[in-house]
Amino acid sequence: MISVVLPSAEMRDRLADRFGDASVSVWRPGDPGAPTDPVELLVLPYMIPPVQLRQLDGLPIAVVQSQTLGHDGVGEHLPSGIAYCNATDVHEGSTAELALGLILAAQRGIPDAVRDAAGGIWDHRRRPGLAGKRMLLIGVGGVGTEIIARVAPFGVDLDLVARTARHGVHGTESLPELLPRADIVVVAVPLVEETRRLVDAPFLAAMRDEALLVNVSRGEVVDTDALVAQLRTGRLRAALDVTDPEPLPPQHPLWTLPGVLITPHVGGDTDAMDDRVDAVIIEQVRRLRAGTRPLNLVHPAGR
Repeated sequence: MISVVLPSAEMRDRLADRFGDASVSVWRPGDPGAPTDPVELLVLPYMIPPVQLRQLDGLPIAVVQSQTLGHDGVGEHLPSGIAYCNATDVHEGSTAELALGLILAAQRGIPDAVRDAAGGIWDHRRRPGLAGKRMLLIGVGGVGTEIIARVAPFGVDLDLVARTARHGVHGTESLPELLPRADIVVVAVPLVEETRRLVDAPFLAAMRDEALLVNVSRGEVVDTDALVAQLRTGRLRAALDVTDPEPLPPQHPLWTLPGVLITPHVGGDTDAMDDRVDAVIIEQVRRLRAGTRPLNLVHPAGR
């Protein structure tokens, strides 16, 4: 019999009957009553800060299953001897949906229309669309691939950038020549040392006037001060699902600068999430019971 620890009674009620003879309990890092007997699988709460992984130090846990795709900061805080798995194939499609929604809303002036509606203002103006626009997508992993599929019907000219150049995909060294051509720049990269502050002052200065920056990756990929400086001039626009800092403080200038659309890091959090997370956890239990390699293993135990 294997032991599975879930972060909520709701998840236990959904899944316990699908684990066969597994022992199922509920516990979250930081709560009293930490496990003392061996735990084969601990499922983390959604969006748990990586620093809370330190609370697992000394606990008899074999594998941790995250409910998030990104795993920045995990290696720094995860205790030795515990394996960590991320939630691949859970959030990519939903994040791509939001990226498309942010692009359409920003291009068609929907935030302005919502604000105008409060005052009964009818402001008919021509807005930019998507057809015929050049989009630069930085990051062609899981989220990027889903974005490509969703923007394809809209008639955009798409340039792709990844860390390493390959057929049909530019390397990051091509950004200086690609940025001035793009009407829309979408950032969908994982946060690693190479991508931290990727969108810095020179990057933003290279973007064409009135271009739209869309960030659905991590806030730290963008130099916030440099972005604020550009937005204050009105030269660029931004649609951001993630910010640095996050949550964004109430008095932060990003809230009130012109041409800015912000959503509160909701890219992957839709009502499709539970079924997809459940499928990952069920497969993880199957693999642990069979003694095979865990699914979506990011940080092996004993690294």
